[in-house]
Amino acid sequence: MKEAAFVKQNLQRWQEFEKSLEKENTLGPDQLAEIFIQITDDLSFSRTQYPKSDTTRYLNNLASGVHLEIYKNKKEDKNRFITFWKHELPFLFKSAHRQLAYAFIIFSLAAAMGVISVVNDENFVRLILGDGYVNMTLDNIEKGNPLGVYGKTNEADMFFGITFNNIKVSFTAFAAGLLISIGTGFLLFYNGLMVGTFFTFLAQKGFLADSLLIVMLHGTLELSAIILAGAAGFVMGNSILFPGTYSRLASFKKGAKKGLKIVMGLMPVFIIAGFIESFITRYTFMHWSVKLAVVALSAFFIIYYFIFYPIKLHKDERKP
Repeated sequence: MKEAAFVKQNLQRWQEFEKSLEKENTLGPDQLAEIFIQITDDLSFSRTQYPKSDTTRYLNNLASGVHLEIYKNKKEDKNRFITFWKHELPFLFKSAHRQLAYAFIIFSLAAAMGVISVVNDENFVRLILGDGYVNMTLDNIEKGNPLGVYGKTNEADMFFGITFNNIKVSFTAFAAGLLISIGTGFLLFYNGLMVGTFFTFLAQKGFLADSLLIVMLHGTLELSAIILAGAAGFVMGNSILFPGTYSRLASFKKGAKKGLKIVMGLMPVFIIAGFIESFITRYTFMHWSVKLAVVALSAFFIIYYFIFYPIKLHKDERKP
């Protein structure tokens, strides 16, 4: 069967399923199970006949939505917290991997531009980081502790201040998606530019290796979470730009809800990053092996939980 005929034959039924899913708590377990069976049957056929088509991607997203609705309707209120972290959030990230790639690329390109700009213009660092921060860092370098700023504030005050700021940045990156993703892209670009500028500045002073290990103690989680929050912003922004078969309003509501869940799921990451920055990063002279272990564990968690685990979970769900 040609793809156009397949779509024409089933589109009305798929759209009815979508409308039913949009109305929360209106479908019973048996109805959801029946819809899931029909959608997965259609998805299997589409994967076989049109593996790389928009139809297959559409049905895959629809099947994921039904799957999440089934989990929500299970009688497992006591395990709701576990279900969210074990199933719901990873499935959301799996469907947002494309937006995550966009966020990472923008951040990385901006960081590279920061490096190139500082190398070619020594005044660029003051333009991005500000005279006050640059002068303070130069003063700390003269004292032999370029990152001494991390030890100047009380641990508890620093923890609450940093964690609040990181959460604010993540919600701003998400909310900026309302500007049809442009706002989110700008925030990711600016943060990437700051990171590239900062490390290049320290590299010019001969402190790159030390600064990388020290800053990335908390920065591995913090910067990764900002990029992930940017992906959530793109999810919401793209729902406005590309509504697909939904009305623009319905698509926006769906994208906003999905993006908000992603941002909320990042809160523990920001809290842990704030704790590390406030209580651990200040010990800049700790042995390099301890720093490397913290950075490696943080990187492993981010890569596994937000990238590989969602892919594995998705593959397991597709097995007969």
